[in-house]
Amino acid sequence: MRKKYPRIPYVLAAILVLASVFYMLPYYVSKPGLAKELEPIIEVEGGYDEEGSFMLTTVRMGRANIYTYLIASFSKYQEIYSMKDILRPNESEQEYNKKQLHLMEGSKASAIEAAYKKAGIPVEYRYKGVYVMEVVPGMPAEGKLEVGDRLLKVDGKILKSRDELLDYLAGKKAGETVKLTFTRGNKEQSANLELQAFKNDPKRAGIGIAPIDDKEIIVDPKVNIKTDEIGGPSAGLMFALEIYNQLTEDDLTKGYEIAGTGTLSEGMVGPIGGIEQKIVAADKAGADIFFAPNEKGAKNSNYRAAVKTGKDIGTKMKIVPVDTFDEAVAYLEKLKPEK
Repeated sequence: MRKKYPRIPYVLAAILVLASVFYMLPYYVSKPGLAKELEPIIEVEGGYDEEGSFMLTTVRMGRANIYTYLIASFSKYQEIYSMKDILRPNESEQEYNKKQLHLMEGSKASAIEAAYKKAGIPVEYRYKGVYVMEVVPGMPAEGKLEVGDRLLKVDGKILKSRDELLDYLAGKKAGETVKLTFTRGNKEQSANLELQAFKNDPKRAGIGIAPIDDKEIIVDPKVNIKTDEIGGPSAGLMFALEIYNQLTEDDLTKGYEIAGTGTLSEGMVGPIGGIEQKIVAADKAGADIFFAPNEKGAKNSNYRAAVKTGKDIGTKMKIVPVDTFDEAVAYLEKLKPEK
C-alpha cells in the first residue's frame, strides 16, 4: 500500500502565507477606532449622573504587514505612514509608546484643571520631577538617560521644574560636567554627563534631552480616569467636558450622544491628527454632536476637514467648531434637551 504524503507546494504556500502575516513592513497603518463612552472611564467622587453621554474617539494604529498595507491602500479612511513619519531618528517603538502614554497623562491633568476651575473648585500641583520626553542621538545623554526617566536633582539641587533645569544648564559651558539624579521605574540612579556644544548653535551647550514638567494634580473631590493603554494628547477636551458635567448639577448632555476631539492647554482647544477617521468612528457609534478644533477658522483646520468627511459619509451628526473649552460648554448650555 502506497503512503500518502502532503503535497509539498501546498505546505510551502501555507508557510509563506503564515510568514507574511507576521512579517512587518516599515510602515504604519491608521484607521478609525472606537467612540467610547466616558462615564465608565471617568469617575468624580460624588459626581452627578447624566442622561446622554460624552464619547472619546480613537484612531487605531499599528505596524503594517502585507495584507493590512494592501487593504489600507484601497481604503478611503485608512492612512499609511512610513516609520520616519511616526518615529524620530533612532527612536524605538517602546520609546514612542512611553511618550504617548505620558502625553495622555498631561491630557488628563489639563482636563482636570480646566473642569475644576470652570466649576470654581481650586486645584493644586505636586511636582514629581522633570520627565525626559526625548534623547537626542549623538549628544551626552544618549546611552545614559532614556525616555521616561524622571530627573530629580542636578548637582545635588532638587529640581522643581523643567525651567530650573534649563536655566542651570544654560549657565554651563561645553566640557563642564553635571551629575543628574533620576528614577527609572522605581529605582533611583545617577549619571555624570559632560555638556556638548549644539551643532546648530555652537555658542550654546547641553546634554541632549527634551524635558517637560512632570506633575500630579490634586483636587477635591477626587477624580479617577482609567485610560489603560490609550495614549496621546487628543482626549483633553472630551475629558474636561465629562469631568465638568459630573461636577455640576445641570446635565450638559441633555440626553444627546456627544463625541469630539482636541488637545487642551489652559482652556484652549488644539488640533489633532486623524480627524477624518474620528468622524467615521463617531458616526458609526451613533453620535448626535461632534466637537472639532476650529483653529481660529484656518482654511485647513480640523473643523473643515471634519465637515468635509461628514458630508462624504452622509452623517447626520452636528459638527461644531470650538476654539476653547468655554465655547463647548456654552454651546451645550444653550442646547435644547433631546426629545
